[in-house]
Amino acid sequence: FDIPRGSTRMLRVLVALPSGRAENLEVPESSKVGDLNFLARRAFKKGFIRLVTADGQILSDPLQTLTSLTSSTLLHRLTAVVRQVKIAATRKAFVLWCDGADRIVTWGDPEWGGDSSAIEHQLKSVQEVQATSRAFAAVLADGSVVTWGDPRFGGDSSTVKDRLQGVQQVRATVHAFAALLADGSVVTWGDAHFGGDSSAVQDRLKNVQQVQATHYAFAAILADGSVVTWGDPDDGGDSSEV
Repeated sequence: FDIPRGSTRMLRVLVALPSGRAENLEVPESSKVGDLNFLARRAFKKGFIRLVTADGQILSDPLQTLTSLTSSTLLHRLTAVVRQVKIAATRKAFVLWCDGADRIVTWGDPEWGGDSSAIEHQLKSVQEVQATSRAFAAVLADGSVVTWGDPRFGGDSSTVKDRLQGVQQVRATVHAFAALLADGSVVTWGDAHFGGDSSAVQDRLKNVQQVQATHYAFAAILADGSVVTWGDPDDGGDSSEV
């Protein structure tokens, strides 16, 4: 990023990490947020950062002009928050994302989750991504869930979409997903034989604290310390003997 000088009016912006390390960056007045973000990443040698103003405004639009912010003191000092990069995988595809990002990067076999183009417009502030063997599920900041990949393996959550509100966490077997909601209930979808159908135990799935999975079954720990299981009996889905 070459900074033209001479008659071009320059903006000087102090960008600091939470640790206290700071850099004075200069950009042309015509620059955009994306240009400043690039300079900050290069200065701090960080791959992914988010710029935040002193009053807590997140500069998330890379095409926003800096001049739209200079009418106040918003650009006098910015905080650069380093964004953690995460990765998840099905058997034949990967997904890469950052905490709170509005986009993801996928690659691999399209039928196994490697193509997310159909749902990219739905992604807002991704918090978590989980995977079955052939599908992905992304939890958003508003508590909703977006899925893609093989419908038989949880890639289609349309039948439970209205119930996927206030999602706190998602867990996955090889064939199905289970979402723990804020009210302590659980919503499942995917292959019914391998955890995707929890109807037989739904009336017991109350005040759930945590959900874990084997390859083909789920187990939920309740607030009273008891455990509810469902899925393939041979893979832990039947805990009646204990």
